[in-house]
Amino acid sequence: MRVILAEDSTLLREGLVRLLVEEGHDVVAAVGDGDALVHAVAAHQPDVVVTDVRMPPTNTDEGLHAALEIRRRWPAVGVLVLSQYVEKRYAVELLTGQSDGVGYLLKDRVVRVEEFLDALRRVGSGGAAFDPEVVRQLLSRTTRDVGTLTPRERDVLAAMAEGCTNATIAARLHVSQSAVEKHVYNVFEKLGLSGVDGYSRRVLAVLRYLGS
Repeated sequence: MRVILAEDSTLLREGLVRLLVEEGHDVVAAVGDGDALVHAVAAHQPDVVVTDVRMPPTNTDEGLHAALEIRRRWPAVGVLVLSQYVEKRYAVELLTGQSDGVGYLLKDRVVRVEEFLDALRRVGSGGAAFDPEVVRQLLSRTTRDVGTLTPRERDVLAAMAEGCTNATIAARLHVSQSAVEKHVYNVFEKLGLSGVDGYSRRVLAVLRYLGS
């Protein structure tokens, strides 16, 4: 894949560049601030962007603002956000926009190389990848509309929020894929999404759960 990196820490940025190149990816640009990231995307049209949240000049949320702008202007470009913290409002905004090709990982996940590379592949191929801790904190915002879900259905919905397929959920929960499909169907029924057409019911279910 063609990748652009945005990270103000030179050490981490260069380490990620080396990792991705060794894995066969083409790092077309590596920048240190949000404005440079947007300009690089305009120039190179990569498959996926990996961006930090806090970057110069204010070291607050420039990376997320850049990520949201990229999602608006170049929806085909996957965006994988890295952060030390769960920025809840922006994470939900990423989910509420076009949900294909988006991810949000905590930085300590990057040290788990295979999980990071797997998340990058999923986002770059149009899937989703949300850190389980990000999902946990987002789901803690509200229990609206989910009081009738069983504990297992809540587990399935939480895994859906991470971007997991039914097969992955089945392996994680040690149940059959048909059992997962039944739980997903029940979630859609209980959240009133069975008759929805033209939208991803998986995404709508997650958004309902988040209270968005």
